[in-house]
Amino acid sequence: MGVPIHRVTVASTVDLIARWIDQGGAHQIATVNPEFLMKARRNRRFRAALQRVDLCIPDGIGVLWASKLRGCPLPERVTGSDLVPRLSEEAAHRGWRVFYLGAAPGVAERTAEILQSRHPDLQVAGCYAGSPDPAEADAIVARVRAANADLLFVAYGAPKQDLWLDAHLAATGAAVGMGVGGSFDFIAGVTQRAPQWVQRLGLEWLHRLVREPWRWRRQLSLPQFALLVLLGMDEPKH
Repeated sequence: MGVPIHRVTVASTVDLIARWIDQGGAHQIATVNPEFLMKARRNRRFRAALQRVDLCIPDGIGVLWASKLRGCPLPERVTGSDLVPRLSEEAAHRGWRVFYLGAAPGVAERTAEILQSRHPDLQVAGCYAGSPDPAEADAIVARVRAANADLLFVAYGAPKQDLWLDAHLAATGAAVGMGVGGSFDFIAGVTQRAPQWVQRLGLEWLHRLVREPWRWRRQLSLPQFALLVLLGMDEPKH
């Protein structure tokens, strides 16, 4: 569907991020799932941004299923929801400064408090809800830059978070920026994540739909994605 998916594991992703932070520069990560791919198939701007991303990790179980069906299986699922706490732990060990941006007011702060309670050496560069509104961009960029962040998590949801990073990551001074969707909500307890056994069965999407039935329109992208994969119709619409 015009979006690259990289063959990585959780461990290799963490190693790559560590190398990027050591090197400096600006490196963007996107957490790609079937919903991303369906949006990118219809949204040329979003698709172009994902094509420029330094690392597209296979976040959704549907992406792994499609890769197996096409004969090029990806090694494992690498989710943003797992990487946020994992990278925060790594940051505590390595002395990285982490900025938590996005979600509802107070959620980023609560997320940082919880992660810092688990890892007292974690250096929280900053927390801010903000918004992806272009009118706020300069002020947010200045805030992150002043915080001297190494790692920037952005929780605005797709495609807003990914487009925001595509446009502004370099100006923030952070070495690595990653869109993390609802990860702050899971950590802060705003939303309950599916149990591990449900995740292993690949039914996390169903668990979330049961708990948040208003998401049913968004979940329509899943059967559409599956049908396109089965029929081999994976070219972007425009």
